[in-house]
Amino acid sequence: MALAIFDLDETLIHGDCATLWSEQMGRLGWVDPESFMCKNNELMDAYSHGKLRMEDYMEFSLEPLIGRTPEEVEHLVGPWVEDFIEPIIFSDATKTIAAHRKAGDRILVISASGTHLVKPIAERLGIDEVLGIELEVAHGVYSGHTVGTLTYREGKITRLLEWLDAEEENLEGASFYSDSRNDLPLLLKVDFPHVVNPDPVLREQAEKSGWPIHLWK
Repeated sequence: MALAIFDLDETLIHGDCATLWSEQMGRLGWVDPESFMCKNNELMDAYSHGKLRMEDYMEFSLEPLIGRTPEEVEHLVGPWVEDFIEPIIFSDATKTIAAHRKAGDRILVISASGTHLVKPIAERLGIDEVLGIELEVAHGVYSGHTVGTLTYREGKITRLLEWLDAEEENLEGASFYSDSRNDLPLLLKVDFPHVVNPDPVLREQAEKSGWPIHLWK
């Protein structure tokens, strides 16, 4: 049994779940939609150019959750996933997941988004195992802080290696699917890297290295 590892945003879904959740927080009245999305888009532009400090984005995006219970947030995330995420899941992604499942592979989503979003989205795809950015809960409510290593760039490798050790797994024969230059460190570490609708930097690397390039819809 080999691992089939998937990035989430712009890989399994046609969009970025953190940005879409930011829009939802505007609809919920938790933030001022115009100013919040202006800052969100500024930070995501830095991400697309490989220049984002993920700590900055998480501090910004988690501020509206401060003082809210995980149960309150989960209650609102569920319908949002159904209404806004399910329609943008790539059908080619579901087919690829099904093929790996049929082959007996163990499927893992590893994402630079918060687990409060990653877990329910992965569940809709039939995937139980995820690694994402962990949110701190203090006195029963979100503190606005994160816990542990952020699953971003090299941090994905750190968290994955910890998970492999805990699960007594290894990367032999592992596949990893991603769209982003930010995932090059992990793509270079697996036996079977796959790029999905890649950004220009990742496409160049894939062409140079002879990696499969998938144009998922």
